[in-house]
Amino acid sequence: MSSFINFPESAQSFWNDHTSMKKDPSEELRINEVFLSFRGKDTRASFTSHLHASLQNAGIKVYIDDRALPKGDYIPESLKKTIKESRISVIVFSKNYAESSWCMDELLQIMECHKTIGQVVLPVFYNVDPSEIRHQTGEFGKVFQNHLTKISEREHKRLLVEKSYKLWFRQHLEGMWRPALRTVASHAGFVVLNSKNENEAIKDIVENIIRLLDKTDLFIANNPVGVESRVRDMIQFLDMQQSNDVVLLGMWGMGGIGKTTLAKAIYNKIGRNFEGRSFLANIREVWQQNTGQVNLQEQIIFDICKETMTKIQSTESGNIILRDRLCHKRVLLVLDDVNTLDQLKALCGSRKWFGSGSRIIITTRDMHILRGNRVDHVYKMKNMDENESIELFSWHAFQALKEITEWKCVLEKLKRIPNDQVHKKLKISYDGLNDDTEKEIFLDIACFFIGMNCYDVIHILNGCEFYPEIGISVLVERSLVTVDKCNRLRMHDLLRDMGREIIREKSPKDPEERSRLWFNKDVLGVLSEQTGTKAVEGLALNLPRNNVKCFSTKTFKKMKRLRLLQLSGVQLDGNFEYLSRNLRWLSWNAFPLTCIPTDFYQENLVCIELENSNVKVVWKDSQKMEKLKILNLSHSHSLTQTPNFSNMPNLEKLVLKDCPMLSEVSPSIGHLKKILLINLEDSISLCSLPRSIYKLKSLKTLILSGCLKIDNLEEDLEQMESLTTLLANNTAIKRVPFSVVRSKSIGYISLCGYEGFSHDVFPSIIWSWMSPANNLSSHISFQTSAIMSSLVSVDIPSSSSHELSTFSNDLPRLRSLWVVCNSEDQLSVDAKIILDALYATNSRELESIATTSQVSNMTTSTLIQRCSQVHVPGSTHSLKSLLIQMGMNCQFTSILKEIILQIMHVNGTGGCVLPGDSYPNWLTFNSEGSSVTFRVPQVKGRNLRTVMCIVYTSTPDNITSDGLKNVLVKNYTKATIQLYKREALVSFEDEEGQRLVSSLEPGNKVEVIVVFENNFIVKKVMVYLVYNEPIDKTMNLYHLPDLNVSARSDDENECFGKRIFTQEESTDDFNQNKKKKNRVE
Repeated sequence: MSSFINFPESAQSFWNDHTSMKKDPSEELRINEVFLSFRGKDTRASFTSHLHASLQNAGIKVYIDDRALPKGDYIPESLKKTIKESRISVIVFSKNYAESSWCMDELLQIMECHKTIGQVVLPVFYNVDPSEIRHQTGEFGKVFQNHLTKISEREHKRLLVEKSYKLWFRQHLEGMWRPALRTVASHAGFVVLNSKNENEAIKDIVENIIRLLDKTDLFIANNPVGVESRVRDMIQFLDMQQSNDVVLLGMWGMGGIGKTTLAKAIYNKIGRNFEGRSFLANIREVWQQNTGQVNLQEQIIFDICKETMTKIQSTESGNIILRDRLCHKRVLLVLDDVNTLDQLKALCGSRKWFGSGSRIIITTRDMHILRGNRVDHVYKMKNMDENESIELFSWHAFQALKEITEWKCVLEKLKRIPNDQVHKKLKISYDGLNDDTEKEIFLDIACFFIGMNCYDVIHILNGCEFYPEIGISVLVERSLVTVDKCNRLRMHDLLRDMGREIIREKSPKDPEERSRLWFNKDVLGVLSEQTGTKAVEGLALNLPRNNVKCFSTKTFKKMKRLRLLQLSGVQLDGNFEYLSRNLRWLSWNAFPLTCIPTDFYQENLVCIELENSNVKVVWKDSQKMEKLKILNLSHSHSLTQTPNFSNMPNLEKLVLKDCPMLSEVSPSIGHLKKILLINLEDSISLCSLPRSIYKLKSLKTLILSGCLKIDNLEEDLEQMESLTTLLANNTAIKRVPFSVVRSKSIGYISLCGYEGFSHDVFPSIIWSWMSPANNLSSHISFQTSAIMSSLVSVDIPSSSSHELSTFSNDLPRLRSLWVVCNSEDQLSVDAKIILDALYATNSRELESIATTSQVSNMTTSTLIQRCSQVHVPGSTHSLKSLLIQMGMNCQFTSILKEIILQIMHVNGTGGCVLPGDSYPNWLTFNSEGSSVTFRVPQVKGRNLRTVMCIVYTSTPDNITSDGLKNVLVKNYTKATIQLYKREALVSFEDEEGQRLVSSLEPGNKVEVIVVFENNFIVKKVMVYLVYNEPIDKTMNLYHLPDLNVSARSDDENECFGKRIFTQEESTDDFNQNKKKKNRVE
């Protein structure tokens, strides 16, 4: 007989001791998987031979005896190395094992490897009792004592020669062999006492070794379609070869989509590349069991560390054990079907729990588990494509050998009743929802709202007091619902069927007792027999147009709780007061009446959809409809006028698409203070819009495309301050109105052949206005000029100097201008045209005002700052300085600006000397006059972030403005011109700044020109190129000069010192120093 025995934890010291001190096994080369230690004369030709063969047949690499040792090696040292290079040592204890010093030395080496590198030891007690080994008694004890006696006698003879051997013998006898025997005999092992059952014993031993070596792959599926390609994708996320960090990967998707299958495939594919691996399946289910939480922690310890005796008392203590056992191991851990954060905390509490290079895979149906940087990547499970679906179906269908009639029957049944196993699997997610409102939302979507606009559904369900903003987000995170790119709700067919089955199974025989009715046969039965009850909350009946059915309104009399009603191809006769007063959603395609009946209670309706209706007038006597959010009368070909909107103050969405008889929009539309969307597309009889529509400050989207008779949009359009989308193609409008371009809110436009985002389209529209081919009248030219200062930048690719000169008068009014020239010669010509136009405008402006008057002070900002103004003694002029910042902010920009402003504030403009180069943080260029030319340098490891200009000017004392009009940047290398008006520089946006600095590449020859009012004389321009700061680098910063020292010449001030400080020193320290220096004054 054979048995596998476990001993008390106290006896398992070598399993548990010194774990934290174990070397990283990856540092050792493990050549053999199993080392066999045995007494040759006892078992070589019998038990050990059979065990060796069985292990080899199982694909396990085994070392036995000395046959694998290279010839000529000194056997004891080679043997030690062989033992050390094995993952498991199997010691076959037999009656005469202790008779051999060779065997006993093997035992010592094995136990040393177990202690130092965690080698697994598996004792086999062949025809001996473990207690005989532990206490050296019985036949084994006699052999052991005889062996010691022989050694003692042999050593006694040698004492005459060398007395030190007596000490050596005592160490062997008392300090080494006996403790080793006691320890190994206390290990869990196999007892083989009956040779008749040796085959069973060997089978058990081999299976145990396979388990310890983790040689068994997880079963995936008989026909794993599409798995291999997804495994490749996942392994890329895991970044196996490039990162030694601990990487966590989340796999998210609905139940049954294949998360577990894919995780198993990855586990099998890469698991053996790690020192240990563990796959925890069905965590959601196991966690709910009495000891499930600690059992999962113990399984990790066993799978990775092969420790069978570790007992965890609580999850808190388990956390500590997991951390201590795993922190030095490179492991693969798969946590399958996680549904609470507590599970993550108990099984994967911190990256620090795992050794470098570890990989943790978490599968879940709930995205919430993976949020908050809990994982490095989230892999969203993909549905099978059509080819994969057909392949999988073929594998299963053609093995079933069913007749065609049988398959048809199966499919018909599945339409009504889903497969029970699939239903139970998917229902786990439904059962895990937090509250009843989330479940109600899911069931409503499954029955009625798949494919509908998410915002519309939110409005409807808000009317039902279901809090859908929260509920739908939960459903999305739980993989029960998706929202596509068009913002429409989607649900997997199996999830839809699962939801509907939940409803059906509550009343399988009586449809009228179900909360929702959607299956045509069931609905027809309830309506025909008038068996509806108050249990019904939602009902949908969609019939083809050629099979219209008529029912009495009395059939709805008992459906008092009906919230949702969707009809198509249905007529109702009778009194409409029988319809539920709780109705929130009415969707009636091909509504047969010419108006909505007055006896129909509508005050609780949130959404009315009457597409393809026969309505001519919506209401003859309208009701107060304060809850109505959506009104959709699209394709109502008899509709002649819109309703009076005064009674629906909260309407947000009005859709009157393809209403060809609609000729008038009620002026009451101006009362819709909360309207967001108006769609009048293809209303071909509509000639104009009421002026009141332009008062709608909340309107975001206006669609007029296909309104063939609308030929004008009023200038009041710019009052629609929330309008972001204007679609008005295929109308009678011939030219884009100025009001459109003046609008500060429009982000997307489709009008007069122009379509796209406003910042892309508006420049082309303006260019078309200014083109000579348009022959604009003086009035239009005036209108063009009037709006120039508020426009986005105009780009002129491959400019023509002739075209540029035709609208030169408008150039000064442009907010910004970007000209791409064909050559450097053309660059010079175009730059002259632009500058001439700018200076000419200055002259005209000067003539229009008295020279003695004060020019009003213009708006300043942090990007344009007046630094100083100093009166020149004995003169009527003042010296001024101005700082202009173009580009993007960085730390050095702020520091440099602080230095400049402080120096110029204290010293004025006279003899003040500003900081020079501080490579690689900033570089300076300066020149007399109104321009400075330089070549952009290459600064290794840095990117240009800011262009900062300091301009010195002289102006009469009576002029109070800073005088700046424009900044022009000429790039000779690229043949481009950039012109920025003062207003553009004041409100320079990051996108504009990025465009400017990115256009200045190393090696480019660049000239910066400043244009001021005519009363200003530009003395000098200084340009700073400021570069970004690399992470964790030191930087140089100018000391501020002693601010008490009077201004000196430039040469005297070139000796300003520098200091070095690290990134951690903040500008606050700099400001503190500045305050101290100011106090000295």
